[in-house]
Amino acid sequence: MRQSFALRFVSGTALAVLLCFTSLPASAEEAKPEAPAAEVPFSVDSVTSFSGALLAAGNADTDKDYPTAAALYKKALSFEPGHVEIRERLMYALLMSGEFEEGAKLAEELKNDESFQRITNIVRATDAIRRADYATAETLLKYEGPNDLDRLTNALLVAWAKAGAGKGADAVTMLEKMKGPEWYGIFTNYNAGAIAILSGDHAKARRFLSAAVTDRDGAGTAPDTFTRAVMALARLEAGDGNKQKALDSVSAGEAVLTNYPPLKALRAAIEKDEPQKQQIATATEGAGGVLFSLGGALNRPGAEDIVGLYLRLAHSLDPQSADTLILLGGIAEGLERPKDAIDFYRKVPADSPMRRISELQLGLALAQTGDVTDARQHLKQLIEADPSDLRSYLSYGSVLSDAKDYQAMAENYDRAVAVIGNNAKPINWSIFFQRGIAYERLKQWDKAEPNFVKALELNPDQPQVLNYLGYSWVDMNKNLDKGLEMIRKAVELRPDDGYIVDSLGWAYYRLGRFDEAAVELERASSLKAGDATINDHLGDAYWRVGRKLEAGFQWNRALTLKPELAEIPKIEEKIKNGLPDLSPEELANSEVQRKKAREEAAAAEAQQKAEDAAEEEGAAAATTGTYTVVKGDTLRKIAEKVFGDGDRFLELIKVNPALQKRPNVLTPGQILVVPDKVD
Repeated sequence: MRQSFALRFVSGTALAVLLCFTSLPASAEEAKPEAPAAEVPFSVDSVTSFSGALLAAGNADTDKDYPTAAALYKKALSFEPGHVEIRERLMYALLMSGEFEEGAKLAEELKNDESFQRITNIVRATDAIRRADYATAETLLKYEGPNDLDRLTNALLVAWAKAGAGKGADAVTMLEKMKGPEWYGIFTNYNAGAIAILSGDHAKARRFLSAAVTDRDGAGTAPDTFTRAVMALARLEAGDGNKQKALDSVSAGEAVLTNYPPLKALRAAIEKDEPQKQQIATATEGAGGVLFSLGGALNRPGAEDIVGLYLRLAHSLDPQSADTLILLGGIAEGLERPKDAIDFYRKVPADSPMRRISELQLGLALAQTGDVTDARQHLKQLIEADPSDLRSYLSYGSVLSDAKDYQAMAENYDRAVAVIGNNAKPINWSIFFQRGIAYERLKQWDKAEPNFVKALELNPDQPQVLNYLGYSWVDMNKNLDKGLEMIRKAVELRPDDGYIVDSLGWAYYRLGRFDEAAVELERASSLKAGDATINDHLGDAYWRVGRKLEAGFQWNRALTLKPELAEIPKIEEKIKNGLPDLSPEELANSEVQRKKAREEAAAAEAQQKAEDAAEEEGAAAATTGTYTVVKGDTLRKIAEKVFGDGDRFLELIKVNPALQKRPNVLTPGQILVVPDKVD
């Protein structure tokens, strides 16, 4: 799907791209929702019953409108003051609204509720650290349970409480002796190093921070903590007069976080011999850093509640932390609460090296509220302030795409390419890709195509570019074999992306390979349910394979899903009269393509047999067992079952050759090798 994909891709620039501007492929994003209609002011006073207050509070809670939820929970409690569950939800809503002191007071009142004690204890301990009551904090944070995350969280906070009480050496020793999973290392080493700096023991600080900086696995697990370790070590070395070692530390960070603005700013400051100030200067800030780092490491879809709580607690301990403010803003954007995001971004200190990142995100959030004029002006000013910052063009281009101002979008990326000049690097692929999209939208293919080719030259395995260019070629009936292969490769790289799978199905359709088109488009519709274009495509494929009743159903469904205005009469015509018969030329082409499909299938089967034989031969040496696929399995589900971690599905692909070719195809009864360890 090329057109919808274009709108989806450039409608929002991922926060990760703005932070790192790396060559890592960004996930395809959906178009931002239209600005909501003006809301009718809601009055809590209009609620006159317990059930009404509770229902309204629950709705506000679900919408992440925590201030309203808190007011409504208070209203519900006015009818039933002793309702424990409502008091618990009120406490959470208060904390998430930034009303820490009121939330902490309620946590103290709820401290004897054992079912909620895990939360109340950490809130009360946070409050104790804020008040410099470190002895109370230590008492509250004693933990002997089985949960590894809770054990680490509490231990790190205890260490900072000890440091606050003047027992920094004891805190470092405690962390040094702490046992646990390997992933503890990045957290314990960084925090031990930061505490050692605060205690004045630079030798120990250097040892622990060096261990954190060289922990590449830890960097992947907790990039925020890794970054803090890099910056702490660089500042330590610079402060001790070891300029080259300081720059070497920055280089170690840049090897993982390419073009990360704060590291660039730190390098420039060190090269100018500017005095360096450590990010953590107090035990309170250190404790806030713990909650920020763990919240950042946990930040993924489905974990918003615990992540939001950790970050709010971190913010209460260190209100000036730019890291925390920007991450809170990003979460608010993800929850489609752009006004909340704007509030966070505006609080980032003006002298913070993260300020420009916050300004870029602020521009995107303004657009998300519907204030496109101000968003455009804001982002244009950022470009004028620093024309060399390519992230600015990405952000501005995103807003222009939302507004469908493709001429301005093309001009924006022309300017960005002029800045790049002859020094294009892999990280610049998205500049050329989006420039290509702008020209393709303007129907200037002669200008669009070279940009897509350049983007692939810079990043050959970028699935979005492979999909867009491959689909465009197939759609224009040129470079058919190469275009189809590119789309297939994109699907292999993103097997769960419904839009890219749709591209493959539609490419098969355009080639006259209708049976294969129907199979792939069915899969696309299951991966991305409720998309008008995918359902429309599936209807066309069904019609061509003789499933005309189902075709009509899919077309009717497409109409209910708000397709683009230009497509509505076309779909209505198909519902009324179906598709026209294929011409003799189309029939002949379809037969040629069906023959090619049979040949490809035979070749794939032969290759599969050879790979299966190789798999059986090598399985015993590399594995401890097998897994038999059952109905409804996905690779993530299987990884969750066998490893306890769905994100480890790539390990299954690595040792199962069959999956390397078709990772998206699982058959009940299929036997998969389960690796003991993958290098």
